[in-house]
Amino acid sequence: MASATPKDGPLHVGAVAMSKGPTVGILAGSEDDARPYAEIVRRSGGSPWLILPDNMLPADETLQRVGALVVSGGAMDEEQGSPSGHEAALTLLEAALRSDVPMLAVCRGMHALNQALGGAPSVDVPDHESFLREGEEVAAYHRIYIAPGSKLAAVVGSGGFVRVNSRHNRGIREAQKSPLLLASAYSLDDGVIETLESPDHRWVIGVQFRPERRLELPPHFDRLFQSLVERAKG
Repeated sequence: MASATPKDGPLHVGAVAMSKGPTVGILAGSEDDARPYAEIVRRSGGSPWLILPDNMLPADETLQRVGALVVSGGAMDEEQGSPSGHEAALTLLEAALRSDVPMLAVCRGMHALNQALGGAPSVDVPDHESFLREGEEVAAYHRIYIAPGSKLAAVVGSGGFVRVNSRHNRGIREAQKSPLLLASAYSLDDGVIETLESPDHRWVIGVQFRPERRLELPPHFDRLFQSLVERAKG
C-alpha cells in the first residue's frame, strides 16, 4: 500500500498526498522533475503519486492504483536514467493507452505518446530552446494557434492565438505525427506541432509547451490539470 505524506511534504516513490481526490500518477525523471506537477495536481483536487522509471511497479499494478497519468518530459528523456527505466516508462504509457486511462503528456512525454501510437521519432527544431541570462535559465516564448473545436480549446476555454513558453530542442512536424492522433495546435513561426490529442480515447492530450511552469503561461492553462483530475478514474 502506498504511504501517505503531508500535503506539502517531500515526494517519495509511491507516495500520495493526503486528499480525498483521485490519485494521479506522475511519471517523472526525478523528484525535482515531479514537484511542480504534484503541486498543481494538489491544487486541482487530486492526490499525486510519484512514479520513477528506474523504480516502479509493473504497469498493470501501477494502473490499478492511479486514476490518471501525467507523463513528464524528464521521464522520457533517453539521455537520463537507464535503458531499462526508459523501456519501463514506455511500457506504462502503452498500457495506459490500452486501458483508456486519462493522460496528459508533456514535452518529450508528448513525443513518446506519438511514438506509442505509431508516429516517428521527434526531430531537432531550432529556436525553441530556453537560454541563459546572467547565469539563469530563461524560457523563450512563441505564439501558437489552437484549433477551435478541439479538445484543447474546450479544456482551456478558447481557441485562437496565444503565447506559450518554449523549452525544447526537439519537436514533431506533420511528417512525424501518428495517424492516430490529431494535431490541435501549431507554432505560428515554423509549424511545429504544439498539441496532439487522441480521438479514440476519453482524455489523452499531449502538449509541447510546459503547463506546469505556471508563471510562464496564461492562467487558463491550469485547466489542463483540473480537467485531467475531473476525468480521473476513482
